Amino acid sequence: MTLPVFLELVEFKAKTASVLPFLIGVCYSWYHYQSLHLGYVVIYFIAMLIFNMAVDILDNYNDYHHATQVHDYKEKTNIIGREHLNIKQVFWLMISMIVISATMGVILSFYVGWPFLVMGIYCYLVGIFYSSGPRPLSSLPLGELFSGLTMGFMISMICVYLNAYQVFTWNLSTVAGIFLIALPNTLWIANLMLANNICDLEEDENNNRYTLVHYLGKKRSLHLFTGLNVLAFVAILAMAILRLAPWSVLGTFLIAPFVFKQTRLFLAKQVKRETFICAVRILAVGATTLVFFFAIGLLF
Repeated sequence: MTLPVFLELVEFKAKTASVLPFLIGVCYSWYHYQSLHLGYVVIYFIAMLIFNMAVDILDNYNDYHHATQVHDYKEKTNIIGREHLNIKQVFWLMISMIVISATMGVILSFYVGWPFLVMGIYCYLVGIFYSSGPRPLSSLPLGELFSGLTMGFMISMICVYLNAYQVFTWNLSTVAGIFLIALPNTLWIANLMLANNICDLEEDENNNRYTLVHYLGKKRSLHLFTGLNVLAFVAILAMAILRLAPWSVLGTFLIAPFVFKQTRLFLAKQVKRETFICAVRILAVGATTLVFFFAIGLLF
């Protein structure tokens, strides 16, 4: 297996969806608690990245096995079939990465407490059953909800807890504050999944995957895509007003014209190879800009 093939197998280009929520968690930890446990954070980041790659291998592995013969997805689209990868090698690579990341997480929980372990188990269950089992989460109208909450909110939540576990208080105010901070990323990640499902509607139905788009229809799904992008900016305004983030985060509104343009491009045409990139760009540029202006506020 060559490096380019491995990077495609683990969908390395999509790692923005996990790295940037992690960075938001780091920023909030310092802003709200003035606390960072660098060693723990680095271990968590590595374990998170390894597991994220394992989940993407699992998605490709399951898609390969579950593909029907209605079209040539298995042979020409899926990375495993297209590159003639050894299926056993792919399986054991995936298992090894899951075991390594889980071991790191369990060891870390001995130092920071059982809440870290509980949150980690939740993330592992969602990651594994997202594409596994008789009714994977990705084949149900729940994919957007679970992908957004798990990657957008839980990654930030775990990061904040990890940095402030000694003084962290479990109450509605604390959780709601972290939720609002993580909401823009949560919505943009959910939109990434939504855009993917809009583009893949026919292919998903041919493979017996009935996603949210199947039930809403393309028109209402596109309205939802637009609405979630708008709501992300409302959340940014709210976090500044409520002083959950420095006022500098309002600088994220500078990319509103860019998000508007990408949204219009996607609304005009929903073709995977041509316009799905619009949702990727919105997430990458939006989340990066939010982290940048949050960090600016911490410095000044």
